[in-house]
Amino acid sequence: MKQITLFLLIFLLVTGCSEEVTVPQAQNAKNISLQKTSFSNLPGFYQHNYDKFLSNFMHNCQSTKSKNLYKSLCKEALHVTDPKEFIVDNFTPYRIVDKDGNREGLLTGYYEPEIHASLHVSKRYKYPIYATPKDLVVVDLSSIYPELKNYRLRGKIQNNKLVPYYSRKESKFTDLNASVICYCDSKIDRFFLEVQGSGKVILDDNSTMYIGYDNQNGYKYKSIGKYLVAKGEILLQKISLQSIRKWLLAHPTKIDEVLNYNKSLVFFSKRDKGATGALGLQLRKKSSVAVDKKYIPLGNMLYLSSNLGNEKFNTIVFAQDTGGAIKGPVRADLFLGSGHKALDIAGRLKSPLKLWLLVPKKKEAQE
Repeated sequence: MKQITLFLLIFLLVTGCSEEVTVPQAQNAKNISLQKTSFSNLPGFYQHNYDKFLSNFMHNCQSTKSKNLYKSLCKEALHVTDPKEFIVDNFTPYRIVDKDGNREGLLTGYYEPEIHASLHVSKRYKYPIYATPKDLVVVDLSSIYPELKNYRLRGKIQNNKLVPYYSRKESKFTDLNASVICYCDSKIDRFFLEVQGSGKVILDDNSTMYIGYDNQNGYKYKSIGKYLVAKGEILLQKISLQSIRKWLLAHPTKIDEVLNYNKSLVFFSKRDKGATGALGLQLRKKSSVAVDKKYIPLGNMLYLSSNLGNEKFNTIVFAQDTGGAIKGPVRADLFLGSGHKALDIAGRLKSPLKLWLLVPKKKEAQE
């Protein structure tokens, strides 16, 4: 989903000592500096719900990537009687700092949207939600360039050449060589479904279907919120999911212009359960986060300090998802569940963020 770039893996420095922390020692994190600290320096750590942490840790261990990161700790967690002792004895926190020395970033939120749809096209249900097109070509370059293992080149074959796939505007949502999963009743809801990456579909026969991200057309995500701010349509301090939706509904003739600014187009597949992240695990409310995997690989455990509305929010979270708008090392998108309350919080959440990587002590000692 990201433009192909070459970058060098760098050593990670731990401030306060001369020891260099190599990439494997830092849970495969890349292009960031890590500052070693203690749990006593983590805001609110000793007020944490440790039983909830243990349940979430074992859930995270269900993925292969997480098992590779935490190895024997996943097995040890099955027999833990004191979750607080388990985390303090087995992990060391490292403050994440970007290449410019910034120690503070941004926390946003996302949720599982609900849309109304039908399996059959009609006057009301006329906006198709597509599966991955049959003519979409995805090229994996990692066998030739190992440093590009997290990147994919997407396009279509035209005159024996690989050319860019249809953008959102070019696709017109009718010319794609793809199966239609269902037809929804709002192009605005369809767009925000793409932004969230998964959703709950309420069909016209009152049955429920879950769908999730399957692929993408190869264009980088571009924020329509920033577009509306640049156009002077919404003030920067008032931009939110709610204000964007309100503006679109008030300007029906401008909807296509604004939505097409984001050339990225997401394709879906049916799921047998609710919101599932890029790690393949079902997302957990206020525990799962989306990160930029160029810096923090999926499966890693983090400590997060920020605000939810007017309340302090300090907790252990797990990197289980990604998103086109999530860029940078001190950056996280918090999953807030489903329903109107989750939407209300997620649509407005923009809070300063402090982030720590929790590294297993045994791994530190071994490497």
